[in-house]
Amino acid sequence: MKSVVFHRDAEAELRAAVAYYEQQRRGLGLDFQAGVERAVGRIQEHPQLFPHHDVTLGLRRCIVRRFPYTIFYVELDDSIWIAAVAHHRRRPGYWASRTPE
Repeated sequence: MKSVVFHRDAEAELRAAVAYYEQQRRGLGLDFQAGVERAVGRIQEHPQLFPHHDVTLGLRRCIVRRFPYTIFYVELDDSIWIAAVAHHRRRPGYWASRTPE
């Protein structure tokens, strides 16, 4: 199974969303984090299963169950690079210029 590497901004998005949900209701942030971890696990097991967002870049998307977030990622030769953990309704495509570090 390939390792997963988060873009630094994607990591920050994840932490911010966990904190936000935890403020809304105790335990909800942890539920969100677990949902993201499950989605990342599905991506690791079957990276080509999820639909393309941009075929040219090899960018794919995986929706986080129960929460309005999508994980955008690229399968590289030796890893899976997470470009964004993006809310469905906040500034669509704001992360599109990110590249693997």
